Amino acid sequence: FLSPPQEIVSGESEEESNGVNLMEFSDEILLHILSYVPCTDLVLNVRRTCRKLATLCLDKSLTHTVLLQKDYKVNKDKVKQLMRDIGKEIYQLNMAGCYWLPSSTVDHVTRCKNLVKLNLSGCHVTSLRLSKMLSTLQHLRSLAIDVNPGFDASQLSSECKATLSRVLELKQTLYTPSYGVVPCCTSLEKLLLYFEILDRSREGFLLSGQLMVGESNVPHYQNLRVFYARLAPGYVNQEVVRLYLAVLSDRTPENLHAFLISAPGSFAETGATKNLLDSMARNVRLDALQLPKAWINGSGLLQHLKFNNPFYFSFSRCTLSGGHLIQRVINGGKDLKSLTSLNLSGCVHCLAPESLFRKAEDDIDSSILESLVMSCCNLRHLNLSAAHHHSSESIGNHLCQLLSRLKHLLSLALPVCSITDVAANVEKPPTASNLVPQTFGRKVRIGVQTYPRNLADQANQKIESSVFWALMGSLRFLETLEIIGSSFSSAMPRNEPAIRNSLPPCVRAQSVGDSEVAAISQLTYLQSLTLAQLPNILTGSGLVNIGLQCQHLRTLSLANLGMMGKVVYMSALMDMLKHCKCLRDLRLEQPYFCAGAQFFQALSNCSSLQRLCIVSRSGTLQSDAVMSFMANCLEVIMCHMFMGESLTVCKNLQQSIVRSFQADRPALNVVIFPLLHEDLTEVIRDVPMRHLDEITLFKSRVAEEPPNLWW
Repeated sequence: FLSPPQEIVSGESEEESNGVNLMEFSDEILLHILSYVPCTDLVLNVRRTCRKLATLCLDKSLTHTVLLQKDYKVNKDKVKQLMRDIGKEIYQLNMAGCYWLPSSTVDHVTRCKNLVKLNLSGCHVTSLRLSKMLSTLQHLRSLAIDVNPGFDASQLSSECKATLSRVLELKQTLYTPSYGVVPCCTSLEKLLLYFEILDRSREGFLLSGQLMVGESNVPHYQNLRVFYARLAPGYVNQEVVRLYLAVLSDRTPENLHAFLISAPGSFAETGATKNLLDSMARNVRLDALQLPKAWINGSGLLQHLKFNNPFYFSFSRCTLSGGHLIQRVINGGKDLKSLTSLNLSGCVHCLAPESLFRKAEDDIDSSILESLVMSCCNLRHLNLSAAHHHSSESIGNHLCQLLSRLKHLLSLALPVCSITDVAANVEKPPTASNLVPQTFGRKVRIGVQTYPRNLADQANQKIESSVFWALMGSLRFLETLEIIGSSFSSAMPRNEPAIRNSLPPCVRAQSVGDSEVAAISQLTYLQSLTLAQLPNILTGSGLVNIGLQCQHLRTLSLANLGMMGKVVYMSALMDMLKHCKCLRDLRLEQPYFCAGAQFFQALSNCSSLQRLCIVSRSGTLQSDAVMSFMANCLEVIMCHMFMGESLTVCKNLQQSIVRSFQADRPALNVVIFPLLHEDLTEVIRDVPMRHLDEITLFKSRVAEEPPNLWW
């Protein structure tokens, strides 16, 4: 009776004696391994296992910087214990987006007496708590906070203001018209402003940016080197940012080298802003530039601005022509090896010599793109989306062939119509999906096709001369790829009702489908993939290849693939998900999507999944399948579903998920709501900004901001 267990024990001992003991590794190797473990686990769990790890887990290299921003399991008690154990050893603390922690949690930050950098963006912090905390942080030089309704700068103590006077870097997200703490930061060198002020209060009252005029203090910009402002839609945000800019227009800082304003829609130039730009043209040399389109269109501003060693340019949505781009920015082919990030999203004429008599759908001038590629050979981030970039039939001058020379690219965004082979597009007969109207009309049934299960089969079906296949093969280290239809718009824009109709895809994009998607599977190091409005998806076979080959994929966003009246790629998607073990974020936007038992069973294979967002007009869901999925996938902390179900079904499911899983998942955020309901915008405003900005709202994120804008 005892013999078999004794044999097993003996076998285990022999295996252990022949194996390698982790504790035999050098301290340097162990420290490297431990650097991948969340700090809360190191301090609260791992260091209690043995004496050696107890010492190593408190090494300065592991406690100097504490990152809690995506540690969704951390709670108030863990933060309290962490600060008590290693508070004095922490020099950089990032709690950005910890929306689930109560405001009292920041009281424990006062134990970190040596803090130099602190990020509290997305945390609930009142004026009084902020004052108490900052009063004890005399070494603080970098700060990120939110300014919410009710913020009162008069409640800040003199000790707090003394700390703020030494702060060199400030990131401030405004949810109410206010200067926040900017007037107290008299030594600022870097100022990042995010304007998220709604035009109406929750009670329905119109807000005005003029509410802040009565504040006695004004910003101090004399030492400013970086000014960045990102505006959400709304006229109040524009009013408030003008008040921040008014001080800059009086006296432009001599050391200013990065000036960036990201504003959606129309943001008109005024006399004050014109004076500011004229002063900048005379007195500063810039390394990074982004301006609202109205400030650039039709002006000679770019001709007068001076640049030093530029690393970031964004001309998003400007009517800047390729001729002006080459002459005024690249200076006729000037060496711009310093440029690492370029955003030309929505810049419809940027690859044409002139824009006066050109149609947006006309062919590009390959010589302009060639000049751009040669001059900016070290580009790492390039965004050419939201425009029709059609290549001509000239051999060797296709957009994909020219971009393949950019060997350092890490992220790339392209319109769907730019990746098609010109010859194939002309000669190829209409396919099944080409004949199906891209509308929400009557469903058209087509035969379910089989699809190849491996890369070799897919490659054999693809023309050997495919320019997109060759491009993907040349960009082996690409980490982020976006292929977005030039006329695509999400069904769920911000601060507006859901869009009910979509524009048809570009004619040049009609041939882009499964084989192009399969080509993406060559990107071994791909981490983030966005595919939107690919009309010729018949089976989604390329998705399976991506699941098999791209094992580092962490973020996947698919929207309006193939027919609009039928989800033709569902079978391939479910096969793909079985292989996506590292996937953390999944966003699906497709009419008539059925989120049923089979889909959620396949999705349960994604053991690392944390966030799920589904947007589907006339889409359906199975409540039992959703609950089973949430029970199986223990890492999921965000579930957003905007479907065609009734309000009652949505509310009941949302309440069931929260009631069942909130206790074990403190960061759980669930929003299940009818997509076309009139109160959708009110529901959206309560979504934590981290989720709203990173996954729930669709947008192109390549070169959206300068690299390393904030730590």
